[in-house]
Amino acid sequence: MTEPVSSGATGMLIYKLGAWGLAAALAAIVVMSMMPPRSAREMLVSLICTVISSLGVGSAVIQYFGLLYMMDTPVGLLSILGLVFACGLPGWFVVRAWFVYVARNEKRDLHQILQDFRRD
Repeated sequence: MTEPVSSGATGMLIYKLGAWGLAAALAAIVVMSMMPPRSAREMLVSLICTVISSLGVGSAVIQYFGLLYMMDTPVGLLSILGLVFACGLPGWFVVRAWFVYVARNEKRDLHQILQDFRRD
């Protein structure tokens, strides 16, 4: 028979980790609905970057502002998930902006592209 404490802690850990993944997935779905990708490859790259942005930047923001105490209650956890969701949106924008820039400048060589960045 397993210990009730360890199995309860494991269940809570799985619940919290699953909720974080849900927020990241929702961020990806929302931004894909607003700005659909042009190809399957573009969609996959954008989706991965959005999820990583949600989880990575969201976790960094939570650590920076010391918000871990909010995860003790269900309402606090929902607030944290909203923050994780919001942190995924810039990730999608950056990747999509990069795809548009590369598509517009695909006939230019690297030296010309670097000159554009130096001028700005």
